[in-house]
Amino acid sequence: MAADLHCHTKLSDGSVGIEDLIVIAHKSGIDTIAITDHDCIAGTIRGQVIGKRYGVTVIPGVELSAFDSDAGKNVHILAYLADAPDRLEGICKRTSVARKRAGQIMMLKVAARFPITSDFIISHASGSTNLYRQHIMHALMDAGYTDKIFGDLFNTLFSEASESNVLAPTKYPSVEEVIDEVHGAGGIAVLAYPAKFNNFDEIDKYVEMGLDGIEVWSPYNSEEQVEMLTALCKKKKLLMTGGSDFHGIYGNHTVTVGSYTTPQEHLDKLLGYKAKKKRAARRKEREAAKQNA
Repeated sequence: MAADLHCHTKLSDGSVGIEDLIVIAHKSGIDTIAITDHDCIAGTIRGQVIGKRYGVTVIPGVELSAFDSDAGKNVHILAYLADAPDRLEGICKRTSVARKRAGQIMMLKVAARFPITSDFIISHASGSTNLYRQHIMHALMDAGYTDKIFGDLFNTLFSEASESNVLAPTKYPSVEEVIDEVHGAGGIAVLAYPAKFNNFDEIDKYVEMGLDGIEVWSPYNSEEQVEMLTALCKKKKLLMTGGSDFHGIYGNHTVTVGSYTTPQEHLDKLLGYKAKKKRAARRKEREAAKQNA
């Protein structure tokens, strides 16, 4: 069966809870998902417990934010199957604190521009570990200033090209630091939706840093880009994953759980990846020992 390895819940910037997400997957015939909330691993254990109840396998995951200062681009790294997920708490917390500061600044600017209160905005982030732009937009929807999360008002407030934006800078760790943290936790580092932030030219550099795979099947990647990424992954022996980037009503694509997936062949490769790497490392050790004997 196919697997949707990129889903968000209310713990970050999704609009549905963990159990609701799992029920949707179950009723959609998707038997494997990954909960990949932004810089938050809080839903992993609960997701696995609830998943067993519905016969849905929940793969441990998290989407980590990074910034490539040389390229001047945001980069998102999906971390899967960490042996010691607690070791990712530090980098998650640092990013969360930075995001909270930025969120509060944006919230105050919006509350000063529209006749709504900060408390009203915060109420729309109930259950989340942070305040995201979608929460602010949802508050503006409820106040009657727009009928959609993403649209003209969103672009006015949150586009860098807008002269009247309310953006606040958020400091993210480097790509190399994120990949190192993922590997330090015994996890697998996969580049999320390279088309979203136009990360194509930097892939070779990230592979040198230890990147393990690329999210090939995504609502952001065109058919031509999927073909190009597939060829690249085969050439560089990288893992290939797929996921819908499901956010419920908070997503800027109309997607359902399972609309973009990881084929079984590639899911099996992901699940067996760490064992394969360990076997390869042991072979190298044996070969080195023979040469030194």
